[in-house]
Amino acid sequence: MKRLHAIYLGRVQGVGFRFTVRHIAVGLDITGWVRNRTDGSVEITAESEEEQLKLMLERVEESFVSYIQNKEVHWSEATGEFSDFKITF
Repeated sequence: MKRLHAIYLGRVQGVGFRFTVRHIAVGLDITGWVRNRTDGSVEITAESEEEQLKLMLERVEESFVSYIQNKEVHWSEATGEFSDFKITF
């Protein structure tokens, strides 16, 4: 199990980004959260098998290719702290 921490930069707020991330994550049995940040970026922390997490990133990026300007992705070992995937504020 892996943990993914990603920050997406660009015009990623107000375009359904968080709701799409949640929909994709739930469909892939990924746990964690997504939230808007005050600087206009969107932050994701998620845990699952590495392949599932990579698939989530691919689907998110395909869905918002024209809105994402940059991203930061960091990997670590999963902690098992999440039971579902939520939109947080």
